Amino acid sequence: MYHFTALVTCLAIAFYFFTSIQVSKARVAFGIKVPAISGKADFERVFRVQMNTLEWMPIFLPSLWLFAIYISDTIASVLGLLWIAGRILYMTGYSQAAAKRGPGFGNQASAAINLWLVASGAILWRLIHA
Repeated sequence: MYHFTALVTCLAIAFYFFTSIQVSKARVAFGIKVPAISGKADFERVFRVQMNTLEWMPIFLPSLWLFAIYISDTIASVLGLLWIAGRILYMTGYSQAAAKRGPGFGNQASAAINLWLVASGAILWRLIHA
């Protein structure tokens, strides 16, 4: 069973829901009516946090699960938590200024890329040595 990976998946989804709520609050605070996605820069940064998180989910989640299946549930969940921490750091930095998003982006990208690379390597290894 992959209990730790399942828990991290739920946390990642909860974080995404949180970013969605932040966009709704920012719409009210900055007077940005649906369906507009531009206006005040402060709103646009909140919106980009949500959208960038959404853009990374199809990279992160399959990589997380493939890593858990082929390598380790525990290690996958630790890397998954690092991805979530990176997303939180990205959100915190980007909400202050666009120039402050880099460290969080790098952290989450490193976690996702490592999950994908190692999982891909393990799958290829098993195919070659089957």
